[in-house]
Amino acid sequence: MKAAPVASPKVMKVAFWAGLLVGTLDIADALIFYGIRGVPATRILQGIAFGLIGNSAFTLGNPSVILGLLLHYFIAITVAAIYMLVSLSIPLWRQPWLSGTLYGIAVYTVMNYMVLPLSHVGLRPIPSWIPLLNGIAALILLVGIPLALIARRYLTPRRS
Repeated sequence: MKAAPVASPKVMKVAFWAGLLVGTLDIADALIFYGIRGVPATRILQGIAFGLIGNSAFTLGNPSVILGLLLHYFIAITVAAIYMLVSLSIPLWRQPWLSGTLYGIAVYTVMNYMVLPLSHVGLRPIPSWIPLLNGIAALILLVGIPLALIARRYLTPRRS
């Protein structure tokens, strides 16, 4: 039986920087998409903190904004680390566009139907089609595919 791959410092470094990149792309999408609809950036970040600390997120001011941003990046780095670790066992790098697309959909599904229902947010109704499409498209185009391309570039076996 083949031993599970060990997460080397290189893999964790790639996951960390990839997580910061896709976290920045993802939060930029949220700030722009909802900002156009009149939602202030502070409210979006407090909404992330709400998942952990509940209603007090909306009364704590800047500390909850910072907490929301830190939580967002923690999740993004975790999502990146999971992809990088899985890519060590399964050659996802062979089909980065497909694996990135499927991973983006998987992240959307896990976040909205497992993580958020277990948080203070709870199970939310399915959003109207424009926010739904934006949410799925963002996780495919700004998270899944970039992670797949980064894994292919930095973690694939070198061919001689």
